[in-house]
Amino acid sequence: MYERILVPTDGSDCADNAVDHAIDIAAQYDAELCVLSVVDTRDMSHSAPAISPQQVEQTLRERAESVVEAVAERATDAGLEAVTAVEPGVPDDVVVEYAIDHDCDLVVMGTHGRTGLERYLLGSVTERTVRRSSVPVLTVRGTDD
Repeated sequence: MYERILVPTDGSDCADNAVDHAIDIAAQYDAELCVLSVVDTRDMSHSAPAISPQQVEQTLRERAESVVEAVAERATDAGLEAVTAVEPGVPDDVVVEYAIDHDCDLVVMGTHGRTGLERYLLGSVTERTVRRSSVPVLTVRGTDD
């Protein structure tokens, strides 16, 4: 049923919980795990004047690469094949496009549990992905949500 499962991650505890689920599902179906982290390129110009947007992006990219490599190692330890990607852009846009471009059968991602006014004003990457994705999306709550 599932041959390729996408798990977007930002390294947060909530995303880590989703990674656990994605690894379990991939193991059940002997599926490849695609581990994606998105370097959000919006508003990089608002960093401290002494730091260039390129420096900010490079720092974020290095952190993202570390995060996806750690997840890929966990997947490999579970006997799974894993591929990693770090992409710049708007997170929900990149997740939706990646899932389609790489023929993913399922997206597994964490929620951050925003409620009330904060959710109304900010929305969430997960919520926007669910609304826009043609690929099924499994949402996983964080352990403290």
